[in-house]
Order: sequence, then C-alpha cells, then structure tokens
Amino acid sequence: MQFIIYILVYPFIWVISKLPFPLLYLFSDFVCFFVYTIFGYRKKVVRENIALTLPHLSEKEQLNIEKKFYHYMCDMFLEMVKTMSISQKEMEKRFVFTNLDLYLDLEKKGKSIALLCAHYASYEWAVSMNYHITFEGYGIYKKLNNKYFDKLVKDIRSKFKATLLSTRETIPTIEKNAKINHLGVYGFASDQSPQASKANHWSEFMGIEVPVHTGAEMLAKRFDMNVIFLKNKRVKRGYYEATFELMAEKPKEVPNYDISDDFLRRVEKQILEAPEFYLWTHKRWKHRKK
Repeated sequence: MQFIIYILVYPFIWVISKLPFPLLYLFSDFVCFFVYTIFGYRKKVVRENIALTLPHLSEKEQLNIEKKFYHYMCDMFLEMVKTMSISQKEMEKRFVFTNLDLYLDLEKKGKSIALLCAHYASYEWAVSMNYHITFEGYGIYKKLNNKYFDKLVKDIRSKFKATLLSTRETIPTIEKNAKINHLGVYGFASDQSPQASKANHWSEFMGIEVPVHTGAEMLAKRFDMNVIFLKNKRVKRGYYEATFELMAEKPKEVPNYDISDDFLRRVEKQILEAPEFYLWTHKRWKHRKK
C-alpha cells in the first residue's frame, strides 16, 4: 500500500517541483484557499496557540497572523517540493547567509558544531548551507512512516550534500565520528515538544512553562561541540536570509540547561518580530504547567 500511494503521489509532486516560481506561488494561493477556508487544517490548534502565546494582541490582530501563517505554510510546503528541481544558483539567490565567515571561523577551531534552529521561515532551505562548508552536514529528523517518501526526502537532501539522521541514529553516528575525528555540523530543530513524561527540563517558552528538548545541549557538552543558532528571516515571498549567532564555544563550562533556555529566548525573539512565520500547527504547548 505504501508503494501504491507513493507512485500515485510522486508524479504530482514532480510536476509541482518543475513549476516556475510565479506559477508555484499562484498554485500556493489556490492550495491555501482549500487548506484554510474549506478544510480548516488544524485551525483550532493554530488559533489556540496564537491566543495562548500572544495574549497582548487583539482578536483581530491574532486572526490576521493566523491568515498570514496559512499562506506562509502553503508557500513553505511547496518550496520544500521545489527543492527537488531547484538549481544551486537559484537557491543561493533565494536563501542568503549573511555572515558565513562566523561559521567558517568555527570550522577552523577543529571541533564539530551543533547548529540549533527553529521551525521558522523556510527552515528546510537552510540545508543549502552545505554548498558553502567543508564539514559534513547532518540533519536530525523524524523518520517518515512511508519508507518510499522517506527515501525521497533523503535523496533530495543528498543533492545538498546533507545526511539525514533519525533520532535513533543520532548518538551512534556522533560517537562514531568523534572516535575517528570526523568533523561534522549537526542540525537540531529543537523548539517542538518532547513527551512530558520523558522531559528532564521545563522552562518558559512564550511565557508558558513547558517541557524542553535538551538533546542538542547534552550532546554538545558530551562531545565538546561549538554551539550556534541559525536565525532565519523572510525578506519577501520566496526570499530568505539566515544569520549565524554564536551560543557557546565551551559548552561544558555552561551551566546545565542554560544553552537550551538561551535557544528558546532566541526563538521567542524571532516569533515576536514576525509571528506569522512560525509553525503554529504543532501542539507545542499541549504539555504545560497550569
């Protein structure tokens, strides 16, 4: 059944990936009408999240963010599909790194790097940084249930010289690389919610105390990795900027959980600057202390 679904859907995805950007965004507007107006995909979750975390805004302002978010979400999904066919030249024009020198200076220090980012503003296109670096790039991701689509995602990322690691593969891979001194940059999107029962740290995120993923921090401490934050920004439709921010060069000397808390503060700043570009469909605040 998985293969049948794949062969039925793949041609459609392939055709979309070949659309020129003006047609891609016209199609995105069409998709958004159905996703938001007709089907109301996760509209209750999105509305609750925005109301919960941005209570200082009026209902009208919250609704405006909601509508803008759905347009962005559809753009983002189709931009992910476009990744199948986009050229390096086009990608470098549309996703610009403002201060690669900061990152490259860290590579010269001879230690692997933990890169933290949020589900914000075309975070998927950040994989294009692999065009510019010498370390091997790894992305930590949740394995897809459909093995054929999972392979497709991996194949697309390999086009950008990126290797995807499932959560189960992450620690063994980092351990193996550390033993042979194989340097890498490991990307963690750590802003979503862990299981409350397995969380070893709770902290405020957008004014609400929630469980926090601390894996990136703990691995950075264990393997003495430099830690950086990648701040993505949408410049205009289809164009983004990404800026590296240094978080820690000696993570073992940083008190436990300070790096994770610092990460949340940086994500909060992004959200407050332009909340419509955050991934509000995730039930980030489902586990919270009352």
